[in-house]
Amino acid sequence: MSETKTDHELTAAETADLHADLQQQPAHDVVSRAVIKNGVLAAAEDPQAAVRLNRTFSVELDTGKVSNQKHSGRCWLFSTLNTIRHQFAAKYNVKDFELSQSYLFFWDKVERANIFYDNILRTADKPLDDREVAFYLSRPGDDGGQWAMGAALVQKYGVVPASAMPESFNTNDTSGFATTLNLKLRKDALALRQLVADGASEDQIATTRAQALKEVYRMAAYSFGEPPTTFDLEYKDDKHQYHRDAGLTPQGFFEKYFDIDLDDYVVISNSPDKPFDQLYSLPSQDNIVGGKHITFLNLPMSELKRTAIAQLQSGEAVWFGNDVLQQMSRERGFLDSQLFKTADLFGVDLSLTKAQRLATGEAEVTHAMTLTGVDLVADDPTRWKVENSWGEKNGDKGYFVMTDDWMEDFVYEVVVHKRFLTPEQRAVLATTPKALPAWDSLQ
Repeated sequence: MSETKTDHELTAAETADLHADLQQQPAHDVVSRAVIKNGVLAAAEDPQAAVRLNRTFSVELDTGKVSNQKHSGRCWLFSTLNTIRHQFAAKYNVKDFELSQSYLFFWDKVERANIFYDNILRTADKPLDDREVAFYLSRPGDDGGQWAMGAALVQKYGVVPASAMPESFNTNDTSGFATTLNLKLRKDALALRQLVADGASEDQIATTRAQALKEVYRMAAYSFGEPPTTFDLEYKDDKHQYHRDAGLTPQGFFEKYFDIDLDDYVVISNSPDKPFDQLYSLPSQDNIVGGKHITFLNLPMSELKRTAIAQLQSGEAVWFGNDVLQQMSRERGFLDSQLFKTADLFGVDLSLTKAQRLATGEAEVTHAMTLTGVDLVADDPTRWKVENSWGEKNGDKGYFVMTDDWMEDFVYEVVVHKRFLTPEQRAVLATTPKALPAWDSLQ
């Protein structure tokens, strides 16, 4: 059997054929002028998107001002706290109440460094270019995360109001801290791996590890401030009534004021590149040793929509993971699969299935936001109201609107209460999850 030739050098005849093909395209010169002058997206934008994305919803939660993650990758944490704070706001009549993202972000950095050292020591016998080791070293101080990571932080450390630990320069713009922390953690990883290679004692390794973690804590405290252990809760409700509760601990505050058991919630994923009706885990991204594990119940998209609608109808917001950079207008707050008709513009077929996009890396779970409304026609969703964490200057005072097609194409996870699952789906939750590799499409 002869080998297939893979190297192909373009000839002059072929480049002439490429030119001739372009000249044969209908109105090629008109299209070229439009794209060169305005850019690809502006030239491809569908003006009918504004019609599809009118902001009327048959089911809509009464929420207040949006939060702002600014120049950071903390969307998963903002969205987690948004779903929690909305319950507080409704119960205590204080619509614009906000919880401190800085508080949990601090502890995430410390906890994530701690589990990073565990992962480095566990894989110390593998080469640096091993795929798992390379994954850990690629982003040791990463801002991004999953819902279960936020839930784990709340369960261990509680929550505090934003006034008890406000945003700082380094939480609003995490780039400087992240760059420095990445450097430190990679250096620590090399030191720990060398100790293992040299046959160092467990005590010596533990001492080096403990010192490294003290340094991470110091860096976080210098950058964000040290988290409060007690605080006084003070707020005025929407009727301008003053309230004060002194001497609360973060854990005590959560237990006293929030009627929510985070273990009652489940992440439903739609990842058609793997079998449905299966429970999966992602141990490589767990952030707390001994804390909640990242798990996904993989189901068809119809089930993500059904459960999300049910939770919204019950009066509760929904955390969801998505690929926000696809078919999005940040300024207008539009999410629409047909917003930019680039395939029509260039006259090429750009269609891929959701499974194909995940398998090839075209699709990513890049962002987390909060569903706060949906428009139902004959019980079917047409568009969704989305609370983002990009501040009030984007969309309609920070709120986006999403077509149901965009939900179908670019949403990969929703977090819902287990009561909205079928008995068969709840039974799957009791099975042993299949561990996904660090580089899985849902990472």
